[in-house]
Amino acid sequence: MSSADEILDIVDEQDRVVGQSPRGEAYAKGLRHRCVFVEARDAQGRLFVHRRTPNKLVFPSRYDMFVGGVVGAGESYEDAALREAEEELGVKGLPQPSYLFKFLYDDGAGQTWWSAVYEVRCELPVSPQVEEVAWHAFLPEDEVERRLTEWVWVPDGLAAYERLRAYRAAAG
Repeated sequence: MSSADEILDIVDEQDRVVGQSPRGEAYAKGLRHRCVFVEARDAQGRLFVHRRTPNKLVFPSRYDMFVGGVVGAGESYEDAALREAEEELGVKGLPQPSYLFKFLYDDGAGQTWWSAVYEVRCELPVSPQVEEVAWHAFLPEDEVERRLTEWVWVPDGLAAYERLRAYRAAAG
């Protein structure tokens, strides 16, 4: 089964399931679904950053400071966060990512999804999926900040990153 054939829950403005659709159709028709964003840091606190492969359905060849992806039909955000983090980092035995907050991403042009943001510490050696990740590194936060204006980032990840900075600033 290709990723375009994966079945997703379609949700409303309150994140209630209202139907199901194949992923490719959900993207093509702009159907609201669910995604997880997991900020992964190594033992030194550096942030995992990667560039997506050119064959990705959404935002190919762009940089991202999160691992994650869509939540499958009937899957919980928590299960999707762990599954996606382990898949994209290429590890097994990762601790359960910690939930931080959720927001509705909407680019105003038909791309919209509920986005649950998590964090996890990854002290295991990573081996990202070559189908998903074209380049990766653990970068210090100040370097990520410098690269925000230099690299082309996935817009939903950038939105999640900005919200995460505000969330942490408010927390203190």
